[in-house]
Parts: sequence; structure tokens; C-alpha cells
Amino acid sequence: MTEPLFRQDAYLKEAGTIVVSAEPRGIVLEATNFYAQGGGQAGDRGEIVKADGSSVAIVNAIYDADKRTILHVPADGAELPAPGERVTARIDWDLRLKRMRAHTALHLLTAVLPYPVTGGSVGDGEGRLDFDSGDAALDKVEIAQKLNALIATNAAVGTRWITDEALAANPGLVKTMSVKPPTGSGRVRLVEIEGIDLQPCGGTHVARTGEIGHAEVTQIEKKGKINRRVRIALT
Repeated sequence: MTEPLFRQDAYLKEAGTIVVSAEPRGIVLEATNFYAQGGGQAGDRGEIVKADGSSVAIVNAIYDADKRTILHVPADGAELPAPGERVTARIDWDLRLKRMRAHTALHLLTAVLPYPVTGGSVGDGEGRLDFDSGDAALDKVEIAQKLNALIATNAAVGTRWITDEALAANPGLVKTMSVKPPTGSGRVRLVEIEGIDLQPCGGTHVARTGEIGHAEVTQIEKKGKINRRVRIALT
């Protein structure tokens, strides 16, 4: 199992750690600050700096088949570090921050549009969610105004954990119908935007909503009889 440091500190730009194994399909570290692809958010990119100062470019981070080990996917032809070597894992911070801002903005969007979420994607400073909104009229300008009003509150964003049993007893916490929160380990991570939103999520987020910046609703698409896709972009 890889210790997921990004769950404790989304602002951790680099971390010293030890190589467990290294293959062209992925490098395994004892602990990592690289977010592994999942929940609609892409895996981090960056580099692993070896003991001699050279670095291995990392093009993605994904979970292995066991869902507990994180593979740092190296660029083609990269010279891999040796098992047991102490290295520094360094993420592409600018890219991570864009995704953190977008992910938190999408959580706020679920507060603006309180409908079941059937899909979504976190992009690099943009993103989208699909809502089963029925016959509700969705207006880009109105949604953007409400979303930016929530951003402007500069509400604190934090995490806490509840048991699997507590989540089962509160099904309303789960907003995303297409991605169910992982259960079975005994507890589930919640992301809380103070006074605004609370839902299970394993992604990375900014510490306060004010860090999101200005949001625009760029498009609303009809994806089905009752389903609408809402796209946002941050400036």
C-alpha cells in the first residue's frame, strides 16, 4: 500500500520517500504526494528526483489493480530509480492547483444546482457536471452569479472521516450517482465546505473557496430528456 500524502496535505509540492519497486509500467513509492487518477480527476504529473540529482519525468499517477498501490507512470525510455533508493517526489504544482480550484468549484456547483449528479470531470482550470435536472430551466448567467457568490464567501474547505455505517445511514451525502464512494475499509473521507456543502470525495481541494477565482458557465448541453451537462471555466 502506498501512503497517500495528498489526502493529508493537498499543498505538499514535494516529498522525500523511498522506492519500493520500479518498472516501465510504474514506479511504486512508500509514500507519495502525487494524486492518483480517480473520481473524475486526472492523476498528477511531475518528476521523481533521484539520489544523484537526475530526475524521472512522471506523466501520470494511477492505482494498481489492488486499488491501494499507486503507480507513478514514467515517460517512455526513462532511466528508472533503484528499489530502496531515497528520492524526492515533486508534482507539477501549477497543474495541481488548477485542478484543485476546479474540483472545489464543482462541489460548489452541486450546491447551486441541487440535483442528482450522473457524471463529471475535473479539468485544468475547468470542469463539467451532468445533472438529472428534470424540467428545471438552467440559465448560464444565473448559475454563474450564484456560483461566484459562494466563491466570494471565502468559506473554509476541510476534510473529515465517517464510518461506512454512518454513510449508509445518511445516503443524502452522496450526490454523485455514477461514482460511489469507496467503502469496505471502515471509513469514508468527506470534504466539507463550511456552511455550504458536505459530500464524500477523495480528490484534492483548495483550503478556502476564495482561492478558486472567478468562474464562468461556458455551456449547458442537453444530454438526455432530463439530463443537462453544465461546463464551467475559471479565470
